Amino acid sequence: MRSRHRKISRGKILAAAAAVLAAGTAAIALPQANAAGNAGTDTAAQATTQATAITGTAWAVDARTGETVVTADSTVQGAQWDSLLAATRGKAVRVERTPGVLSLFAEGGDAIFAGGARCSLGFNVTTNSGPGILTAGHCAAAGRAWSLTQGGRAVATLKQSTFPGTGDFALLTYDNAATSAPSVVDTGGGRTVAITRAAAAQVGRQVSRMGSTTGLHSGRVTALDATVNYPEGRVTGLIQTTVCAEPGDSGGSLFTDDGSAIGVTSGGSGNCRTGGVTFFQPVTTALAAVGARIGN
Repeated sequence: MRSRHRKISRGKILAAAAAVLAAGTAAIALPQANAAGNAGTDTAAQATTQATAITGTAWAVDARTGETVVTADSTVQGAQWDSLLAATRGKAVRVERTPGVLSLFAEGGDAIFAGGARCSLGFNVTTNSGPGILTAGHCAAAGRAWSLTQGGRAVATLKQSTFPGTGDFALLTYDNAATSAPSVVDTGGGRTVAITRAAAAQVGRQVSRMGSTTGLHSGRVTALDATVNYPEGRVTGLIQTTVCAEPGDSGGSLFTDDGSAIGVTSGGSGNCRTGGVTFFQPVTTALAAVGARIGN
């Protein structure tokens, strides 16, 4: 973990995000397993209609067993917990607890600023009009014009964002098309990892996450196409991992040692002392949606 943050340079990949968003709720809707021949699909779907609206839950299909796994954070208590158990009892569904509260990882480290809030870059990308920034979609609530220093001159403009709903990603484009924006992740201590491609996540794959609050951490992908009920709303299509993260790491880069961009940090629960679960927006999906690419 880095004890202090270094001065921002526009050529570096930054991590973390902050945004002030309106609170909301979302209904549990357990997904049908997507593996061919998976048993218990019908009963998992039936559990969907019996579950009540509960913020603080997430769900995905365990690729090894075909079970739908529902994860509940520490806020799911009392009648909500009883309702969740009742809705899933006897179904092809496994209910698990995660420490802490499922939330967006917000508050910054090395940051970009808009409207009094701060976020950080995930990956530098290329668009048809020039270089851009891929970051978390929940940052977009902060504003359209982004600077590298608080109250400083704007250097990038929000072009497109999705959150909540079918993802958590945003595209900013640099106002100066000649801006130098190398495709690297700054992992601290003067070290960088060159990012040469975007790749889909694979269950069991070893991945690394860079965040300016907690620095560099690694773990494994545990599920794909996860859905999370954040207080701000439901987000679908996320990558679930064992990589730890904390407030300030949102928007950070999920990548592999071979230079593949995998995801952008969305949120999760727990911390880097006790562990937890962290969710990421798939880079491949985000790039396709905003019409951008990794590299030139």
